[in-house]
Amino acid sequence: MKKQFTYWKESDGKFLGYLNEYPDHWTQGENLEDLKEHLRDLYEEFSSNEIPGIRKVEEIEVG
Repeated sequence: MKKQFTYWKESDGKFLGYLNEYPDHWTQGENLEDLKEHLRDLYEEFSSNEIPGIRKVEEIEVG
């Protein structure tokens, strides 16, 4: 399974990013691979549906 994420490199060299499904929840890493590992951890936590208040994005068919 693949998930999209958005990331950028800060002036201090660290990478910040978030899973596109959860744009309110940023994480950081020392490098891109470290950031990806943190994003995987977030996905595991958030997809468990155990944490209240996590905003999710879904699609519905209308019309």
